[in-house]
Amino acid sequence: MEKMIKYWNKPSRCAYVFVAPSIILLVLFNVIPLAMAFGLSFFDVPITMNTAEFIGWGNFVEAFHDARFLNSLKITAIFTGLEVPVQVLGALIIAALISKNNKRNKLFRAVYFLPVICSATVIGIMWRMILHSNIGFITAILQSMGLGKINFMNTPGLTLFVVSFISIWRSFGISAIIYVTAIQQVSPSLYEAAEMDGAGKVRQFMHITVPSIRPTFWYILMTRFAGALQIFDIIYVTTNGGPNYTTESTVSYIYSRAFSSNSSMGYASSMSVILFVIIMVITVIMYRKMNKEE
Repeated sequence: MEKMIKYWNKPSRCAYVFVAPSIILLVLFNVIPLAMAFGLSFFDVPITMNTAEFIGWGNFVEAFHDARFLNSLKITAIFTGLEVPVQVLGALIIAALISKNNKRNKLFRAVYFLPVICSATVIGIMWRMILHSNIGFITAILQSMGLGKINFMNTPGLTLFVVSFISIWRSFGISAIIYVTAIQQVSPSLYEAAEMDGAGKVRQFMHITVPSIRPTFWYILMTRFAGALQIFDIIYVTTNGGPNYTTESTVSYIYSRAFSSNSSMGYASSMSVILFVIIMVITVIMYRKMNKEE
């Protein structure tokens, strides 16, 4: 027993004990499913998984000739382009405005963070009711202003913007709170010195705050990109990909091909692998850019 305690008493060995649960969960719920998806992508496998025919790169060739899959990639790219800048830059500006610890700012932080703790299902149903073409109060207000009846959830060209807004509203608080925590770690002496030199709030923000929290900026940029490219829950609850697939993201299409009547686990796996490669390439590029700047 004494030898065992002595063996694990070294910090480098003790660290393995603390990270072991995370590594086990990572292997069980990420590495193994990923390996299975890679394997299934080369087979024609029904949802029952009772047969499997090896077809090589057939699923990948079919994916790149599938108009609905290509459309889902385009929708996902547009959604990412709408969501990420607001999450990264908008949250940074809001965080700078509410970073000081006073009662008003604490209230704002709570308001921004409240949607984060709500489930996507609840938020999706709530916004469907708010924006409903017949009973939604926002629709009623717009009608009273003479703007007519707007069907937010069933208008091609508009619905994707509405879904993007709901998704941003839901997760905006987590980005803002992470920024607030980072900004509060910046030494107050830097701001005091800048004020003595006559620097205004904007110059302090651009030349002190932004450079000081650059690692946090890159962290939020990478995680928001990865999250936006995997958007599913809000779309599934609010529009289920409609109307006419104008809000169908890549993950939504993968889900429908995996579990609908036209299911094909092998084909769905091949699209998952393609999406994984896209996310991995973007993440690696951002990570290398971050390390270069650091």
